[in-house]
Amino acid sequence: MSLTIHLLGRPRIEAASGEAYQFRSRKSWALLTFLILSERPPTRARLASLLFNEADDPLRALRWNLSELRRGLGEPGSLQGDPVVLELGEDSVVDVAVVMKGSWSEAVELPGLGADLLDGIAIRGVPGFESWLLSEQRHVAAASEAILHEAALGSLSRGETQRALDYAIRAAVMSPLDENHQALLIRLYRLNGDDAAAEQQFQACAELFAEELGVEPGPAVRAAMRETRDRGAMIADAASVEAIIEAGSAAVAAGAVEAGVQSLRTAVRLADGTSATWLRARSRLVLGEALIHSLRGFDEEGAAALYEAVDIALADGDRTAVAQARAELGYVDFLRARYDRAEMWLSDALDFADDSSSIVAKATTYLGSVESDRANYGTAVGLLEQAIGFSRAASEPRREAFALSMLGRINLLRGDHDIAAEQLDAAILLAERDHWLALLPWPQAMRGEVELLRGDPTGAESMLRHAFARACQLGDPCWEAMSARGLAMVAEATGATGDAFKVFADARSRCNRLADPYVWLDGYILDAQCALGLRHDHPDTERWIDTMRELTSRTGMRELTVRSMLHAAVLGNDGDGAAAALLAADIDNPLLQRLVGEREHRSC
Repeated sequence: MSLTIHLLGRPRIEAASGEAYQFRSRKSWALLTFLILSERPPTRARLASLLFNEADDPLRALRWNLSELRRGLGEPGSLQGDPVVLELGEDSVVDVAVVMKGSWSEAVELPGLGADLLDGIAIRGVPGFESWLLSEQRHVAAASEAILHEAALGSLSRGETQRALDYAIRAAVMSPLDENHQALLIRLYRLNGDDAAAEQQFQACAELFAEELGVEPGPAVRAAMRETRDRGAMIADAASVEAIIEAGSAAVAAGAVEAGVQSLRTAVRLADGTSATWLRARSRLVLGEALIHSLRGFDEEGAAALYEAVDIALADGDRTAVAQARAELGYVDFLRARYDRAEMWLSDALDFADDSSSIVAKATTYLGSVESDRANYGTAVGLLEQAIGFSRAASEPRREAFALSMLGRINLLRGDHDIAAEQLDAAILLAERDHWLALLPWPQAMRGEVELLRGDPTGAESMLRHAFARACQLGDPCWEAMSARGLAMVAEATGATGDAFKVFADARSRCNRLADPYVWLDGYILDAQCALGLRHDHPDTERWIDTMRELTSRTGMRELTVRSMLHAAVLGNDGDGAAAALLAADIDNPLLQRLVGEREHRSC
């Protein structure tokens, strides 16, 4: 029996053969949702404790609800065992799964896209589940936003600007403080020729940002206001276009980024006037990479160029270009903490890469980084170790250095300081040998944290100040923020608590200075800031914890979500403490398990 399970909005099950069975208990919907969204099959004891602990016989209540699920799901699905394994028929569809893992063209057709998970289903008396559900609702809402944003870019790449505008409006309504949503919406108004609407949107954005954030719109929004409608293709031969691409790339590499990017924009327009489809794709690839990696704050424009490159390359059968563009789109979504979308792009890149060892190295490195951010540490380590091998085979020491730095971060987070130091030192050495100064502050800042955790604040401060100075010289807000986080921890360790609070605030300000930050880093800074606030009873601690909880649960940063719940539990929220223990059970981090155990011991 073909089923469609709707969990977005008011939950229901639809059967292709007619009316489906409707559950008699709200907890049946809660149970089904938990089984569908859990990382791994939960035990019956865990389910009974989570949802039916108030019942006279929790396991009996669980059995009754499982029987309800079986009646609703029918054949050929199955629900059995301990742990409980849920299997749906091959032709069954779950709307949340489509939003998380499907294509945007499928997801935008869902009737519940943008609605809350289990909207209207209130489950009372089970604080651990309520806390878990709140996190999942935020995660699904963020995934819906990502789909709408992706749909807008995808429609734009196909020339469907009105449809793109409709999707962009929906995304901006869901999250009006997202600068990338605002930039895309304004750009689409301009491309549609509605300059008055673009100006109105810009003014509304400026007023909102000033009121809510105390800042002005960033360069991405201002650049969107300068967007112009296509004036038609310019005429040039293929050789001339290639020469302009080479000149633009050389200018970017030499540090004349803005001039180089402008040349590459010109190359795109010139390429569109040729019959060389491959050149149209290549010009967009080079432009997209330059905007994403070299001109900070312009990831949105870069992503738009890459979407166009994908469509052109697919039509031309250029698998390598498709793989390259999708790997870069995966990197953008990785930075934005849209991990499900990043995983999709990067997996596609690997499928299209064929024998291109360079693209395989890139996509595998980014996939490992995605899994690390999500706290899937075992999977991340395996991918990053593979990436190091691929990077060596492709003679790409920079890629190897990045993978090593991410491996070092995993061991830093898990408390394996000696291994972390070894990997971070190797990353630093490779970056120095290849003169990749732009990466150095990242492993150096983590190396400073290792020294602090080893009990050497003086050595840590020296490393961190070096990393901070280099990051400031580069003008890289993320690496500035990472180094500042470490310096704040050093300040507390040396008794300068007041300075520590000031430096944490500065670190967050730096991290979010542009529209394309590394979002995981903001959560990492918030974690240390919340811990400091709890230790010293800072009046803003509860607000920081709420901010961290919303950020990490929306994005699926599993360990940082658990840590935010543990911080909330210290303030007396037992539901968050129970949910933290629930989620932490699936994370392979001895340090995190120790924190959860200490919290449970204190609550006994």
